[in-house]
Amino acid sequence: MKIGLLTASVSRRAGGLYDATRHLAQSLQQTPMEIQILGLKDRETARDLAGWGGLPVQVFGVRGPGFFGYAPMLASALAAAQLDLLHVHGLWMYPSVAGLRWARQQKRPYLITPHGMLDPWAVRNAHWKKRLAGWLYEDAHLRGAACLHALCESEAEAIRVYGLRNPICIIPNGIDRPADAPADSPNWQTDLPDGARVLLYLGRLHPKKGLPNLLLAWSMARQARHSGDEWRLVIAGWDQAGHEDDLKSLARQQGIEDSVHFVGPQFETAKHASYRRADAFIQPSFSEGLPMVVLEAWAYGLPVLMTPQCNLPEGFQAQAALRIAPEPEGISQGLATLFAMADAERVAMGERGRVLVEQRFSWVRIAEQMLAVYQWVLGQGSKPDCVRMD
Repeated sequence: MKIGLLTASVSRRAGGLYDATRHLAQSLQQTPMEIQILGLKDRETARDLAGWGGLPVQVFGVRGPGFFGYAPMLASALAAAQLDLLHVHGLWMYPSVAGLRWARQQKRPYLITPHGMLDPWAVRNAHWKKRLAGWLYEDAHLRGAACLHALCESEAEAIRVYGLRNPICIIPNGIDRPADAPADSPNWQTDLPDGARVLLYLGRLHPKKGLPNLLLAWSMARQARHSGDEWRLVIAGWDQAGHEDDLKSLARQQGIEDSVHFVGPQFETAKHASYRRADAFIQPSFSEGLPMVVLEAWAYGLPVLMTPQCNLPEGFQAQAALRIAPEPEGISQGLATLFAMADAERVAMGERGRVLVEQRFSWVRIAEQMLAVYQWVLGQGSKPDCVRMD
């Protein structure tokens, strides 16, 4: 069985999608199939190719606007790959066009993992551009998929709300256990006062992540009876479209720049060090597929504050996370609860998260489920339990 994984980026520029796609590919490589990865070239590609662990990765140069990602050599490479099945990760860019063309020419099936890109908030963002893309190519691409892959129940519901009736398999992202070796201090440690507790955000600096509301909530929570004075908010991530400057300006306006630290992107050993130094983690997003960073935070034993839009209700059920609304008032209430918790309470919450990811989000189990879906789509097995037809 020859499977192709097609994605717009094979580098850290893809954010959590990079980790999800490469770990899925590496896990599938342990099953009886041949995996090929195809993606677009960007400025971080050369640095991150080694992260694919020796898997065959082809990247293609982009011409024209980067937001579309037109790669003229991609279609011919797909045709030459002699794939049995194509698995497309992400939407709204040229790989969707190339994947649809490949399926029609080769008369082969394909799957699509939207990675949260059909959630209502995501569809409303840049609405007219997405309506145009849908009319030109994306809606036909989505409707033609043999199966759509949702990361959780709420994403499956969003797919149906969008109007798609394809079969849907519901399989979460997974997580690897972090290295047991102690980490060096993160590169931002010297900016913190001695004894500071750290609430960490890690990810893209993008409006859908809800960071302006987090800053407003941080100001509200710290002003309330001077609580949380020993806490520092560390915002680790890469800027997207100048959003970081807006956030820094807001922090200055709120008078909280002394307790909020923008530390830039953190990858590999730097990311490991950041998680090890943190005391808690926050994800105040308006929209997510299934955020890898929350799974990572739990794997490091951190208590988590997150919105329901993170689509991980298991965390609330396991008492591994505090539920926060995405508005400033809701986030502020969650911060006040965190500030009031005893050390033992925070540690216990983080440990429940660690147990949760070990039991529910193993890449080995996820690869087994995905293999069963591939076999079913290719007529080599019965319909897996994770596939719903309604």
